[in-house]
Amino acid sequence: QVQLVESGGGLVQAGDSLRLSCAASGRTFSNYPMGWFRQAPGKERGFVAAIRWTSGSTYYAVSVKGRFTISRDTAKNTVYLQMNSLKPEDTAVYYCAAGGPTTNWVDGYNYWGQGTQVTVSS
Repeated sequence: QVQLVESGGGLVQAGDSLRLSCAASGRTFSNYPMGWFRQAPGKERGFVAAIRWTSGSTYYAVSVKGRFTISRDTAKNTVYLQMNSLKPEDTAVYYCAAGGPTTNWVDGYNYWGQGTQVTVSS
């Protein structure tokens, strides 16, 4: 059973930075993808970024590419999302997700964290 716990959300001003953390436990992650998603009020959950556990290869949504960086610390079983140059449209609940052998970069994830709120004021 995989458990994911997000932290690091908060209220910031436009242009500021935040780093989200996702502590993972419960299985070996092999080279499966770990992802970040977000959901704003009235909108569907959308893909933000993902990283393959062993190789470290990454993939980003166009809307965040160049501003956000996903990384992982294998020794700590933790995935990070460094968010720079934040915009009001980045406001959402951010979720960490863990995939398996059939997970694509952007969908098919099996496990989800509880979410952490990120609010960016203008």
